[in-house]
Amino acid sequence: MAGTYYAPKGGLPPQTQLLTDRAMFTEAYAVIPKGTLSDITTSFLPFWNETRLWVIARPLSGFAETFSHYVMDVAPGGGSDQPEGDPKAQGVLFVVDGTMTVTVEGQAHEMEPGGYAYLPAGSHWTLKNTSDAPVKFHWVRKAYDAVEGLDAPEPLFLNENSIAPTVMPDTDGVWATTRFVDPADLRHDMHVTIVTLKPGGVIPFPETHVMEHGLYVLEGKAVYRLNQDWVEVEAGDYMWLRAFCPQACYAGGPGDFRYLLYKDVNRHMKLG
Repeated sequence: MAGTYYAPKGGLPPQTQLLTDRAMFTEAYAVIPKGTLSDITTSFLPFWNETRLWVIARPLSGFAETFSHYVMDVAPGGGSDQPEGDPKAQGVLFVVDGTMTVTVEGQAHEMEPGGYAYLPAGSHWTLKNTSDAPVKFHWVRKAYDAVEGLDAPEPLFLNENSIAPTVMPDTDGVWATTRFVDPADLRHDMHVTIVTLKPGGVIPFPETHVMEHGLYVLEGKAVYRLNQDWVEVEAGDYMWLRAFCPQACYAGGPGDFRYLLYKDVNRHMKLG
């Protein structure tokens, strides 16, 4: 079973708090600490009622190139009948607090913490919070890169508590990945997974690869190697890693270190 998930609470820091923080924005990576997700950094969207959000990644020169990432906060009675305005945008939802109902092509799905939804580009869906408490969830969006001869993926509704993590080879179980999509299913051009490192677990080499990453820390703490820097991260922090940015980490304990991970996959590199 998964542990608890960090969910942002908003608010504002006191006037007595020091300005020193861990926020960083570089050419190779960015670190957005949980303390920056305050009331004054929220955004709003058309056709979303009783909803605010934090945009923690968006396509931008020198920042995320392939995706956007929102942390959504929907009050009781809130939601949207027109949630996605871009017919090319596919989406992944992951619930960290509260419950909600997502209806796709007329079929309703109840989602609770640990719930994952894949919403194909062009699908007709709605979202409602019919509970008496706020619901908070991640929404990762990417323009779908269709390939002639491959069908588009269908909607998926899963919960990580029903999925056995895949243990990384030669790690004695201290490093594992929870996968919601079969890596061999080439219809998908992005994966959103959950990585778990047990206390003391490490990524033991500087991964340097073509995939762009967004990492939201769901639980625990670690020291991350990003390019030439070591940074401390904890539950609620977010990291963006440019393609080929060297990356490794030590999980600090005392509990598991877990993060929600985005990456772009399974497509030719665009030329020009």
